[in-house]
Amino acid sequence: RALQKFDDNLNLFRQAASACVGEVAGVEVATFIEHLEDLPDLDAIVNGESVSIPDAIDLQYAICSALVGRAISVKDKDNAKQVWGNILNFARDFPQKELGVMLVSDMQRAIGEEIFAIPEFADWASKIADTMFD
Repeated sequence: RALQKFDDNLNLFRQAASACVGEVAGVEVATFIEHLEDLPDLDAIVNGESVSIPDAIDLQYAICSALVGRAISVKDKDNAKQVWGNILNFARDFPQKELGVMLVSDMQRAIGEEIFAIPEFADWASKIADTMFD
């Protein structure tokens, strides 16, 4: 709702955000908002569908952060293991293996050891073993 007040004036939003939270954080949030439409459909990822990944590392990082949020949001739901498995499959095929490792590490810290019992975890671990132990 607050973003609507800036009526697509991203420069004004950047200035206002910088005034509120500091220049670096203001620029980061404005850049995130600017590239929001470049992010893939997170619902498609958690549903196990194939999506194209943006090349920009900052957008890949944003995807990881958002997926951890999705993993947390389904923790007590019936479909939690399915969603977590789909996120793990996405992490397995993530173009930047290190970001996939960060995604899974953050998920594990957020949802606990339950993640280790999901079959997709073993698939992910075997695929990224060379990244972890090189």
